[in-house]
Amino acid sequence: MGSQTQSQLHVVDFTDENMKPGTDTWLSVCSVVRTALEDNGCFVARYDHIGKELCDSVVFAIEELFSLPLETKVQKISDKPFFGYLGQVSIVPLYESLGIDDPLTLQGCQKFTHVMWPEGNDRFCERINEYSKELAKLDHMAKRMVFESYGVDMQRCNSMIESSDYLLRCMKYRAPHMDEDHAGMHSHSDLTIISVVHQLNNLNGLEIKLKDGEWHGVDASPSLFVVMAGDALNVWSNGRIQPCEHRVTMNAKKNRYSTGLFSFSSKMMSIPEEVVNEQHPLRYKPLFDHYEYLRFYQKHKIKEPHSRIQTYCGI
Repeated sequence: MGSQTQSQLHVVDFTDENMKPGTDTWLSVCSVVRTALEDNGCFVARYDHIGKELCDSVVFAIEELFSLPLETKVQKISDKPFFGYLGQVSIVPLYESLGIDDPLTLQGCQKFTHVMWPEGNDRFCERINEYSKELAKLDHMAKRMVFESYGVDMQRCNSMIESSDYLLRCMKYRAPHMDEDHAGMHSHSDLTIISVVHQLNNLNGLEIKLKDGEWHGVDASPSLFVVMAGDALNVWSNGRIQPCEHRVTMNAKKNRYSTGLFSFSSKMMSIPEEVVNEQHPLRYKPLFDHYEYLRFYQKHKIKEPHSRIQTYCGI
């Protein structure tokens, strides 16, 4: 069947070769994915297309990236909110990250690479591109399963995938000093459609807040990925899927590396009629401008996800 519940987190096995669209296995997993997202805003995916060799090479590439001088890293800027360098923040001193725009194309990876290494770095570029494309397969499957579970036409799903912009955020959490708090990242939820998060170098730290209010850690593994709903999926689903609240706690004695493949809509999103009925009346304005929402959040910084979504587009 390919799914189970461990410590109240749904785990979906994407290694099952029989799980093809239209099969009983596929339809069963679609139901599990929808239940997991409606219950907790996330699920854990077991996915073996990123082997240890690729995983290790990505860790090496990210170590190389963060070893660059700060004056080099801060050159990664973007006109899109939250797409540039993040770090040197007093409330999260352990955290530092860099975003790679359009990582599914070699050109996008090359553009980022040339900012960091003007002389070029082909190995970094090729590994990050290969890795990002594998993460995107999970993003695409998750979106297809959500659409199918609600009975929404697959053409609309393909349109969402084709109009999705992707950002690969490479994240470093250094070990805390003796007098520092162990909070690597405070509790938050994402502004994305979907986030695919991977704990890279076998160091735990990611914790998910479930609907019972308890925090549950996710084991780090090359083959385990957390697929999280963001604010835009909340709007698309008419509030049925709530964004996943998560944090990072650093108990390791060495640097911890992780990645997140974040998807954003480059076109206006609309709420499908299939998710609106008497039990679920329309909660949001029918059209959603994702990048305008990011700018709204950047200006107002409303931390509670329901409040910020309601303030931006609630009816």
